[in-house]
Amino acid sequence: MKRPLTAVLTLFVVLCLGTASAQTTIEFWHAFGDEARSGWIEERAAEWSEQNPEFDVVVESKASYRETLDGAVLAARQGEPPHVVQVFEVGSQIAVDSGLFEPVGDIGDFSTDDYIQPVLNYYTIGGTVNSIPFNSSNPILYMNEDLMSEAGLDPENPPQTYGEVLEACQTAEEAGVSANCIGFNLHSWFFEQWMAQQDALLANNNNGRDGRATEVLLTSDAAKNIASWIKDLNDNGYYTYTGVLEDWSGSDAIFTEGNVMFHITSTADIGNIVNAAGDSFTVGTGLLPIADDAERTGVIVGGASVWIMQDHPEEELTAARDFVLYMTNTENMESWHKLTGYFPVRTSSVEALASENWFEENPRFEVAFDQLEETETVPATAGALMGPFPEIRTIIEEAIQKVLNGQEVDAALEEAKRLADNALEQYNSNF
Repeated sequence: MKRPLTAVLTLFVVLCLGTASAQTTIEFWHAFGDEARSGWIEERAAEWSEQNPEFDVVVESKASYRETLDGAVLAARQGEPPHVVQVFEVGSQIAVDSGLFEPVGDIGDFSTDDYIQPVLNYYTIGGTVNSIPFNSSNPILYMNEDLMSEAGLDPENPPQTYGEVLEACQTAEEAGVSANCIGFNLHSWFFEQWMAQQDALLANNNNGRDGRATEVLLTSDAAKNIASWIKDLNDNGYYTYTGVLEDWSGSDAIFTEGNVMFHITSTADIGNIVNAAGDSFTVGTGLLPIADDAERTGVIVGGASVWIMQDHPEEELTAARDFVLYMTNTENMESWHKLTGYFPVRTSSVEALASENWFEENPRFEVAFDQLEETETVPATAGALMGPFPEIRTIIEEAIQKVLNGQEVDAALEEAKRLADNALEQYNSNF
């Protein structure tokens, strides 16, 4: 029996509307610009969307952490917030203060027991889990083992203190090694790690965890130790960098092109660095060198977590959270770690990797876990919470750069403290 034309048209419209309403877009903004990491996220989004056909996770790269957070805040204030946003660790206080993000711990019930506690602690503010850890890292020492052997140094025993690095550099110089001794990009993240390794606070009020930070502790003995060591490296001709602040790729290139013996950067770069070095030399890894008079207190979690933005229907918030939980599940965190060097944020992932002898067969990747396991749960290693942290990072970096250009350590740090304290005061005046 033929249907009347109007009935056919009505059925067609209903079917079309049904299809349209059945698929809701979930927007995920992240900061990665490279094909490997961006592609991995795209694959997880496609998998989850296929398993949940009523939703479609659309991924967009914003190229940098600062641009991602700034763009998300602007979009939310314009009434068009994305659902999921990757926020770097020092953006946590800004995210909380903005009032634009929904604490993930308030979206239904889910267990956080499997997340590695030191990692989860960073993103737990005021007793509330605000975001789900995703790409977590810490800095380690990379070594050109061929250059070390040329210098008569043992790659199996890399330097572990500031003094040992200086001694190794002197040995390499006396052996006639033509490459520079050590390089790392001029980034405050390393300064923050070296403060924590000395069990020293970066900010008052227990790093802003017991109340808003009102002072940045940049004239402490710990801060002077760091700046003085970098000055010594530079004055002796051992240190090199591109001259550009926060130049991750440029600094990595100096190392992978064989122009420096030691390199300090994130564990997240292990995959990219090994691939870039190829067969030109053997890449080794070691613990982050620390101050001579310090006990190895531990590292601060670096990288980023994933936050959920408000002003979306409850079912979309739940879907956004469920996607993030899928992206950071046991299997996916194993895959993410193997691809990048970021350590998995789940205990079950670490156990699974260990059971398949991953770390024995890939010892370069084990260093990050060694550092994490040695980390003591103290305010210094919890990391600082400061609203204008991104701005304060730049202030610290510029201070170190002034030291490299000849300014005295005390004067550079005193000026940086004054600028950082002013930035805190201006920010805090809004609350």
